Amino acid sequence: MTGVRVAYVVGTVAGGTGEHVAMLARGCAARGIAVTVIGPGRTGRRFFPAGAGAAGAPQGSFVALGIADRPRPARDARAGVRLRGTLARLRPGVVHAHGLRAGAVAALAMAGRRPRGPLAVTVHNAPPGGGAPGAVYAVLERIVAHRADVVACVSADLAARMRGRGATDVCRALGPAVPAPAPAGQAVAAARAGLGEGSHPVVLAVGRLAPQKGFCTLLAAAARWRDRDPAPLLALAGLGPLDQELRAQADAAGIRARFLGQRDDVPALLAAADVVVVPSVWEGQPLIVQEALRAGRPLVASRVGGIPELTGEDGAVLVPPGDAGALATAVRSVLDAPGLAATLSAAALARAAALPTQQDAVEAALALYQRMTSGTPAAA
Repeated sequence: MTGVRVAYVVGTVAGGTGEHVAMLARGCAARGIAVTVIGPGRTGRRFFPAGAGAAGAPQGSFVALGIADRPRPARDARAGVRLRGTLARLRPGVVHAHGLRAGAVAALAMAGRRPRGPLAVTVHNAPPGGGAPGAVYAVLERIVAHRADVVACVSADLAARMRGRGATDVCRALGPAVPAPAPAGQAVAAARAGLGEGSHPVVLAVGRLAPQKGFCTLLAAAARWRDRDPAPLLALAGLGPLDQELRAQADAAGIRARFLGQRDDVPALLAAADVVVVPSVWEGQPLIVQEALRAGRPLVASRVGGIPELTGEDGAVLVPPGDAGALATAVRSVLDAPGLAATLSAAALARAAALPTQQDAVEAALALYQRMTSGTPAAA
């Protein structure tokens, strides 16, 4: 693969997708592969500052090109024209787009080009539900399914969905979390003291305060455990568009809750928590689930997307998404049964030992690029 340029195309991305692309870019650069990342300027500022890679290795260049976070036909058309020109100038050996919107823009920009290099698209998220947004994303899925040479998906349900849209070469994408060192005892004590709740058990949720994360369901569940003595403290770490709505919901329900905002001490918060909850409506390979498993924390999570593949049946208590009653019952069961909490902790560490590493993800991507550039067919 040395001497081949890889062009990554990204849109306006959230933390997990941006970190994933940055990880792949660093890994390729460290192996002597030229990398260019193409995407919105704010994506570059957040995930590719100064173009520096791991251990100071150059990560390649970043080309600013606006791909909006929602369908905007005129702007998308301009982005496609600009991307076509950028790819013609770079002449990459492989184009790897991340997300349906970036994938569709890349597919249309590459249409009719001669010679046309191979295009891989990684699908990181499930599309929105029905209505107009769902219809638009169905079109994007079909464009990606029929025009990408390979579609990589972060969960089995997405892989099945893209095959149903017509994709013929579908593989799994690895999305590992960055391993974090165990927090010092002092940091854990400070995190717990910062919650200011003394002997009350702590239920922790971490993520963007957005509809996909299911935090409205979590607050409805918290209202059902208020009568426990002592009542658990619900701690939510993260920012997002639902911040004020969730605060109002917690106040109206009289829930003991702390909104922590964006935190850079998540490992200490995990260690300080009695239960970690991931109530998402959908997830692929969520970083917080991987982080909780590696920290050996008792975990309650939604049975959706790729979560069961990460946790197995023993690494977490899995509940139906959107079911506040089942979520409340699961959290209570962990808090009220120290033996169950200990069993979950041990199972979490065992599951964590089998999680893919960043090196695994980079090697898998390189193997994919090698297959795409050599014309080797997909394995049966």
